[in-house]
Amino acid sequence: MLAANPNYSFYVPLSKLRASDSKKFKILSNFSSVNCFPPSKKFHFWSIPPSNAVQRTPRTRENRSRSSVGSCGSLCSKFPIGACLAAEPDTQSVDAPQQPFAPHSIKIPVGDRYILVETGHIGRQASSAVTVTDGETIIYTTVCLADVPNEPSDFFPLTVNYQERFSAAGRTSGGFFKREGRTKDHEVLICRLIDRPLRPTMLKGFYHETQILSWVMSYDGLHPPDSLAVTAAGIAVALSEVPNSGVIAGVRIGLIGDKFVVNPTTKEMEDSKLDLFLAGTDSAILMIEGYCDFLPEEKLLEAVEVGQNAVRVICMAVESLVKKCGKPKMFDAIKLPPPKLYKHVEEIAGDELVETLQIKNKIPRRRALSSLEAKVLNILTEEGFVSKTEASFTSEVLPVLVESEDEDEEVVVDGEVDEGDVHIKPAPKKPTPLLYSVGDVKLVFKEVSSKFLRRRIVEDGKRSDGRNPEDLRSINSCCGILPRAHGSALFTRGETQSLAVATLGDKQMAQRIDNLVDEEEFKRFYLQYSFPPSCVGEVGRAGAPSRREIGHGILAERALEPILPSENAFPYTIRVESTITESNGSSSMASVCGGCLALQDAGVPVRCSIAGIAMGMVLDTEEFGGDGTPLILSDITGGEDASGDMDFKVAGNDDGVTAFQMDIKVGGITLPVMRQALLQAKEGRKHILVEMSKCFPPPSKKLSRYAPLIHVMKVKPDKINLIIGSGGKKVKSIIEETGVESIDTQDDGIVKITAKDLSSLEKSKAIISSLTMVPTIGDVYRNCEIKSIAPYGAFVEIAPGREGLCHISELSASWLAKAEDAVKVGDRVDVKLIEINEKGQLRLSIRALLPKSSPETLNKKQRIDIPSKETTDNIELPEGRSLDAKVEARPPVVDKFVKRFINPGKDATKTNKSMPKKASNKPAIDTSKTSESPVINGEEAKFG
Repeated sequence: MLAANPNYSFYVPLSKLRASDSKKFKILSNFSSVNCFPPSKKFHFWSIPPSNAVQRTPRTRENRSRSSVGSCGSLCSKFPIGACLAAEPDTQSVDAPQQPFAPHSIKIPVGDRYILVETGHIGRQASSAVTVTDGETIIYTTVCLADVPNEPSDFFPLTVNYQERFSAAGRTSGGFFKREGRTKDHEVLICRLIDRPLRPTMLKGFYHETQILSWVMSYDGLHPPDSLAVTAAGIAVALSEVPNSGVIAGVRIGLIGDKFVVNPTTKEMEDSKLDLFLAGTDSAILMIEGYCDFLPEEKLLEAVEVGQNAVRVICMAVESLVKKCGKPKMFDAIKLPPPKLYKHVEEIAGDELVETLQIKNKIPRRRALSSLEAKVLNILTEEGFVSKTEASFTSEVLPVLVESEDEDEEVVVDGEVDEGDVHIKPAPKKPTPLLYSVGDVKLVFKEVSSKFLRRRIVEDGKRSDGRNPEDLRSINSCCGILPRAHGSALFTRGETQSLAVATLGDKQMAQRIDNLVDEEEFKRFYLQYSFPPSCVGEVGRAGAPSRREIGHGILAERALEPILPSENAFPYTIRVESTITESNGSSSMASVCGGCLALQDAGVPVRCSIAGIAMGMVLDTEEFGGDGTPLILSDITGGEDASGDMDFKVAGNDDGVTAFQMDIKVGGITLPVMRQALLQAKEGRKHILVEMSKCFPPPSKKLSRYAPLIHVMKVKPDKINLIIGSGGKKVKSIIEETGVESIDTQDDGIVKITAKDLSSLEKSKAIISSLTMVPTIGDVYRNCEIKSIAPYGAFVEIAPGREGLCHISELSASWLAKAEDAVKVGDRVDVKLIEINEKGQLRLSIRALLPKSSPETLNKKQRIDIPSKETTDNIELPEGRSLDAKVEARPPVVDKFVKRFINPGKDATKTNKSMPKKASNKPAIDTSKTSESPVINGEEAKFG
């Protein structure tokens, strides 16, 4: 039957199917027309069109996701066919419409190059998946959301994870498991960069948990992945089913010379004066974060404008892609609280809420708000709320059915209506109690509280603590409160307080960074921020730092980094810890102020003082009776941060800005609003710097006695191995012998010695100097110790571990029978270096430093008994002498001396004639001179 009828259908048990076969045949969805199979069996129905209708198409990127059709023979040979049914030809197999998973790609201009965006190629089961390519750096990002919504809450259930795969750079992890471990700090920072601009665009009332996963799949070391990851996440959300208000994108702006560069390469960033990251939509700015070296505010605004223009181009290109292949948004899943609930909450708690928000101190105000919220929850969720207007409305009647007692004698009472056997009596209507969900009530209570707070600021011009919009809280600070810490400071601003501690150390204390590129990187300065739950009077988790703590710590760290001295000027590793002991807004900027004072107290020679301030905003003032101009708030508190529309942190001094970070909780802000906030922040910083200068006790500005001592010395690079020794044995022995903490050597000849006290530092310094010194003939060494004595001379230690030989002839101006006649072990003498042989061995002389004697005072019978070169070459050193101390024992002036008695009473000429003739290289004694001193090789032998 199969051969006779080319158009047929058949069934195949699921257990016989393979995944590869599902690509060759099309599933029939009309199962109801088949009646010949047991209902308990599960089958897939496959339809095969006529073989002559099949058009084979080469597999390309555009059609690789479409279904292709196989032959009948191949199917029959693979699956046992249990039944065959006639079917209509599959007309949809030819010229099938485009599938929803069809790949799409676009190129978007960014700066001086293009980025490639692709979707529909991989990750097709996710709500959306995109790959974004810049150069050879590729980011893969997916968006998925839960099928069932969570309970209503006051935040959008969004989680972001970003990971840099080591394989992206062609390497693997150095750990034991050879795979990526916990999220690193810089990965956490990028997660925050992705999350912060996306969250304001998410529509309220959507409670399906949403997850964004981003991976660096390829990295070329030239194009940074962070700005690419933010753009990829914005595109993925725009293509997904998640309802949001618009497309977002992110770019980095650098300042190279006087030119702003969009998405500069890593090499270009080495010369950049600015590192600005900006994210937003085509019409507004949502998030900025940047670091610079005291740039003025106007220069920053120019950079923001360049970044906003670049973001606009990306967003417009992505919108065209969304129209082609974006999924329908789940607007029907949005569930907002009932509109009447807002009026009910205001009616219940309005008057009390106004009084509560005027409480100045944070803890009493928080407790009063919690008590008021509990009251509102009890009424609206348990007891039921009856509106005052509904309770006073009694004009309607409620029908009450009363059975007639006497049908014969019906009496119609005044006010009643005769309805036959039933009388209807008027009765007042009882209002129906209204009950709402707990989640809705909490959401509405929070929004109403925020509304009342903003209204008070706009209408009265006063904030919850009584300040004007431009006023700052009271500031006081003190240093040196921790006696054993290298530097400490306590900075207090209102109800926000930071305890900052500075610690100094050597390179071993530096923070090692494991990055994608296979280069070892160390941070010599880092600031760690901690926010314990006790700082807000609560009970909470205490453990590993949260993402917020990591982000705040990096912000304060980058704000203080420009004022630090160079490593050559101050060779210390610096760690600053900021523990928030009280918090009511702007704790990260308090860490900047406290950290600056702690650095000064530790004796770090900083360039200047740095202060930080947090700015807030009420964007829509017209809603509360204002003129519509945004109202900027200086030094915001925690409540103003939560209820406001902006959190803008700025750090710097009078001259410029070193760090800034802005988060928006509305649709975005414009450049004029940013300009106003920056200028107002500058005035606030000036005030804080003045208050910091009043710190008492003031910073010590000198090294603590408990801080380690670090000495930096420079040696020849080829001498470094002498310090390290075989397998590091030499440097370890120096550390053990002297008691220093560490000795760090670099390939360029820099040696850093870290010690707790000066004596151990000097010992190690002397040993290293002796190992690496380059002696020069003529150098004089004072107060050197005689280490040992041999028959041919004495070994003198000119430096720790470095000895030379002082021959017996150089020990004294007079003749010596043995060396002990002049010196003994332990004596201290001054010596002069008179020779360095080809082996690097040193020859010293005491005689060269003695006063010269006249020839007449010499003993004419003294015997010159100096061993020859052949004799000294075979000298054995005393036991315990090292090879470094071995010095060739030979005379400093000539190789050989003629041993001879000189008799002045005889004729010198006759004596010379009686001497046998020798070669010209032999020493000759010239007695023709009046001087009685012998002349050797034409030079006078001087003993005095």
